[in-house]
Amino acid sequence: MRRSELARIKVAHIDSQRMIIHVVDGKGHKDRDLPLSPALLESLRVYWRWLKPRTYLFPSRMHRDHEQPVSDKAVWVACTEAAKKSGLRKAVSPHLVRHAWATHLLEAGTDLRTIQLLLGHEDLEVTARYLHLSAQHLQKVANPIEDLKLASADQTRPLNHRPRS
Repeated sequence: MRRSELARIKVAHIDSQRMIIHVVDGKGHKDRDLPLSPALLESLRVYWRWLKPRTYLFPSRMHRDHEQPVSDKAVWVACTEAAKKSGLRKAVSPHLVRHAWATHLLEAGTDLRTIQLLLGHEDLEVTARYLHLSAQHLQKVANPIEDLKLASADQTRPLNHRPRS
């Protein structure tokens, strides 16, 4: 999810029956569905039992009288703080997490069209630019030359060459 989409996610957007997170009114005013893993669902349930948010999953603490979502800046701060607490020395941002997730999908064999839909990209070209191919992914590419039926080098005799005496 984009950080602005995450900030505006509502409790009602979590569909635990279908294991889907509904992204409503994302970039370009488009909706899309994302997979909800069992581990994330359990974490969200623990969080919900602790805070009991009514409308927004991540409500702002600044508006106690009427529930408002946290700012997308708060999502960025939470991400960078979590990275620091985990001991990561590199700069981490929500966009980097999104990029890493998409890269892991690619490495796991997910096709670019599916990744495009999950990321909410209008154009497949944007998705192709967005993802960098890891060495692991490149090593998995099948080489069509390997499927050719060729005689071994010792079974062939050189053309137009005389044997050495």
